[in-house]
Amino acid sequence: MTAPRRRFMRWLKFNAVGAIGICLQLSVLALLRSGFGWNYLFSTPVAVEITVVHNFLWHERFTWADRMTSTPSRRFVAFNLSSGAISLLGNIGLMKLLVGVFGVNYLVANVFSIAACSLLNFAVGDQFVFAPQCTDR
Repeated sequence: MTAPRRRFMRWLKFNAVGAIGICLQLSVLALLRSGFGWNYLFSTPVAVEITVVHNFLWHERFTWADRMTSTPSRRFVAFNLSSGAISLLGNIGLMKLLVGVFGVNYLVANVFSIAACSLLNFAVGDQFVFAPQCTDR
């Protein structure tokens, strides 16, 4: 398989995991916000972090299963410090803007926030957290 095809297939896997993650994040956000009455700015980072852990576990076993070049704990820390930070900061910032300033529904705003962070998260995962060995490029 050519390198561009491999990357495209990996991007499709990333999006499949992400689709499940979106459902999880929106469910947790709705439960915390509507079910427990938490403020959307407190609910968002909890929902994001739960989803980051979920996505990491699936990316380990599915998206980048062929790239186990470091220990799982090191990859988990790297994933949290990179994709997790991008997701947390991006989601909180965009939620504050979209919900707090423009009055967008918190679930709609969260879907937009997730999409905005997605491409950067793929690039960071592909080139940093699950960095390819020299022969994979």
